[in-house]
Amino acid sequence: MRLFFLSIVILLVAIYLQLGFFVYATYVLLGVLAISYYLTRNSVENLFVRRICSVEEAEVGDIAEIELRIDNNGSIPVPWVILEDSVPIDALMMKPPKIKIDGERMSIVSIGSKSQKKLTYKIEFHSRGYYQIGPTLLESGDVFGLNRRYRVLTKPIYIMVYPRVVPLVGFSLESRRPMGEVRMSHRLFEDPSRISGVREYVTGDPLNRIHWKASARTGVLHCKTFEPSCVMGSTIVLDFHADNYPIEYEPYKSDLAVTTVISMANAISLLGQQIGLITNGRDAVDRLQQEGYKTEFRSRNAAQENLGMKTSSDRLRPLIVPTRRGHDQFMQIRETLARVELTDGLSFSQLIEEARSRLVRDATIVAVLGKVDEDTAATLGSLRRQGFAVTAILIRFDEGELATAMGRLIAEGIDTRRINNIEDISYVCSQELV
Repeated sequence: MRLFFLSIVILLVAIYLQLGFFVYATYVLLGVLAISYYLTRNSVENLFVRRICSVEEAEVGDIAEIELRIDNNGSIPVPWVILEDSVPIDALMMKPPKIKIDGERMSIVSIGSKSQKKLTYKIEFHSRGYYQIGPTLLESGDVFGLNRRYRVLTKPIYIMVYPRVVPLVGFSLESRRPMGEVRMSHRLFEDPSRISGVREYVTGDPLNRIHWKASARTGVLHCKTFEPSCVMGSTIVLDFHADNYPIEYEPYKSDLAVTTVISMANAISLLGQQIGLITNGRDAVDRLQQEGYKTEFRSRNAAQENLGMKTSSDRLRPLIVPTRRGHDQFMQIRETLARVELTDGLSFSQLIEEARSRLVRDATIVAVLGKVDEDTAATLGSLRRQGFAVTAILIRFDEGELATAMGRLIAEGIDTRRINNIEDISYVCSQELV
């Protein structure tokens, strides 16, 4: 547009000065600019892109195949177009990278009228996460390079990569307590609102337990059986504050913490015990920019600013999966851990304060920590004095940090375990108590 206005100014000056050659040359330039502008705009508006992805959910190590199909529905050929599919740059830049690209996600192609081009590439996932693929940025123009247009096409897709589950050894099947015995403050009573089955009547059974319908149908007295009102299990509290996971250890340390949590949740769920999760991390879904993409831009920078995922979040509420039993419970925790990200929101002590009403007293509280300061140790000590069974698991502490953390936790009487690498996870429940 600047060249167009400049040409108008030159034309007016040439007419005023009666410079016939410049007037003719300026008319030619304006004609070229008009044709170029029409062809560029028309060609971009007739381009459409479809994305086909082989997976929506994946495990660590899986590969997703991406295919982009670009169609020119117009009658005018497009001499050149730059096609670029957006991927999480942060995941590529990490050392080691969380994803690996095999193939070209950006290409320069020419498309004839009423024709189609394809672009294919693969993504290998090295780490769990919630990855945004797309949208697609198109850049095209005329053969003279006088005009360029940018469009953002196709809605982004999201691939959830679940964290790795490590089998645990060392469970005490007799006590069915993966984190040691809990001294119950009261006996386990049956809950009359939760019928688990029926059995034959035994002399001494109270009349209010007789199942009259079953007795009438079978001709033999039967009594109702109930589930216990208090069941054992664990509530895992994952501290995912960004300050506790130094950048030089990332993404290894945070992924190690998540792998520890999901492995414990899987083992506890398989034992039929109740399991829950509380964390101060943020959900990647909360910060995704899913709508509002502009469809046309005048510069590449303006287009790229509208691509990708939001990098900030004002979330100050914990992520909570209530402590319950069942296979669905583990699946909820698995999905939450696939999407959880570090944040600078709630500290560990603030997290416990916010979630205190959701803590189940007869389930072990397992705190997975990246750092232990005085407030964290005091908070765990307070829970222990209130009657909770508390275990702390320290993730990748060096010897100096470990000594300080152990001193603080021992002073509060907290059972402590240590995870320094992925091999340690298998034996976290068979470690000796400190």
